[in-house]
Amino acid sequence: MNEHDPARESVLVVDFGAQYAQLIARRVREANVYSEIVPHTISAAEIRTKAPTGIIFSGGPKSVHVDGAPMIDPEVYDLDVPVLGICYGAQLIAHQNDGTVGRNERGEYGRTELSVNEASGVMLDGTPPGQTVWMSHFDAITEMPDGFTVTARTPDSPVAAFENDVRRLYGVQFHPEVGHTDFGQHVIEQFLTEACGADRDWTMASVIDTQIELIQQQVGDSGRVICALSGGVDSAVAAALVHKAVGDRLTCVYVDTGLMRKDESEQIVETFERNQHIELIHVSAAERFFKHLVGVTDPEEKRKAIGEQFIRVFEAAKAQVTDAHFLVQGTLYPDVIESGTSDAAKIKSHHNVGGIPDDIEFELVEPLRALFKDEVRAVGTELGLPDEIVWRQPFPGPGLGVRIIGEVTPERVALLQEADFIFRDELRKAGLEREIWQAFAVLPGVNSVGVMGDERTYADAVVLRAVTSEDAMTADWARLPYELLDTVASRIINEVPGVNRVAYDVTSKPPGTIEWE
Repeated sequence: MNEHDPARESVLVVDFGAQYAQLIARRVREANVYSEIVPHTISAAEIRTKAPTGIIFSGGPKSVHVDGAPMIDPEVYDLDVPVLGICYGAQLIAHQNDGTVGRNERGEYGRTELSVNEASGVMLDGTPPGQTVWMSHFDAITEMPDGFTVTARTPDSPVAAFENDVRRLYGVQFHPEVGHTDFGQHVIEQFLTEACGADRDWTMASVIDTQIELIQQQVGDSGRVICALSGGVDSAVAAALVHKAVGDRLTCVYVDTGLMRKDESEQIVETFERNQHIELIHVSAAERFFKHLVGVTDPEEKRKAIGEQFIRVFEAAKAQVTDAHFLVQGTLYPDVIESGTSDAAKIKSHHNVGGIPDDIEFELVEPLRALFKDEVRAVGTELGLPDEIVWRQPFPGPGLGVRIIGEVTPERVALLQEADFIFRDELRKAGLEREIWQAFAVLPGVNSVGVMGDERTYADAVVLRAVTSEDAMTADWARLPYELLDTVASRIINEVPGVNRVAYDVTSKPPGTIEWE
């Protein structure tokens, strides 16, 4: 697989269980420095091998005083690498360096007024004496270790920011990564530029150059490559990157699983033949997939069954491509995070990660594994891909198989395809496609009583799901106009036989996931 070029500057975001760890990583990247999320169990020796430009400790839900509180290897402080602690991360720096973290009489939550000391230090240099920050804590630092300077305070936090320029240790009790903190991005950029001395030259153009080099190193001068082309932006950008690296040694294979959206297979073949000019093998395998899904109702088992058959089809296609030992996949960073790490709960097995059988005959090439979705779109634009590909809505690898609760059959897929098409069609007519991260229909496997004409019906319910998001790590349900929802519901009930009820999902992520399975 392809990883970030270790020769480039990077910042490690140490995750202490914070809901904002991914957001911190994104803010660092927005400042043109590559960032990577690592667990708090990482050792100083492991960090040394990564040679980071800087380290950021995230916040976390626990107190440094409770049993089992997440800690960091104390030797990290002796690596001579700048460290910025945020919220719990700031408290941990104080706690592990002989400072005192005590409990306030009350915590600080939400918007809080920050007072910057005259000695504002590196982090708060260039910001006003009074500013609004976002707090979320109960414990507070009450006494700093020797050699540290307090640079800001709030009414309930005597130490809201601190620095030790000699040891290059910095901390802020507030959350600079959230938009509610007035000068939050400025604080992060001050850390990167002034404390870390970062050149801040990580751009999409540099990502392309780095990945092309890494792909060439992995594949070599003569290896042939097959791309797992789904038609979505991830596999499209991955294919374009690999094509730029190896040229006509790439063959794209599109597998029609029978689980795609309405008319999508035809659109994918036409689009890629017209725009990409890459050798394309189109495999119609719907019957095979439906056969292996008979009687399968468990979500994880469905994902694994679809993922395994997907790979087996590629292995069969290998006979048409001489000496193909490499398989390209559009795995993204959120896929890796959500599929579970040593320090993260497994939310679900992503098709690009958890569904791959152990005896796969290909070596994986994953040039997007370190990127978030918006970064992938930016890379796609930089590569000259058309908007119809770059701005295609995310679609799960298992397709409609994870939007049908219970057994997946051709009849249920056909019903869902029609309902889903109507929903997306009305969103397009309303000009809302770009504002919505994902919009789709779900078949929950629930029948309900209805009245159509003068007769009682007992038919399927359909659930509509639309969310807004930046990277799919978190998402909010889309506040669609009632008139639009009314039009969609009316069309589905009138145009899709077997449906007599439509509902709208108003669950955000967390606590829910974007997909239903």
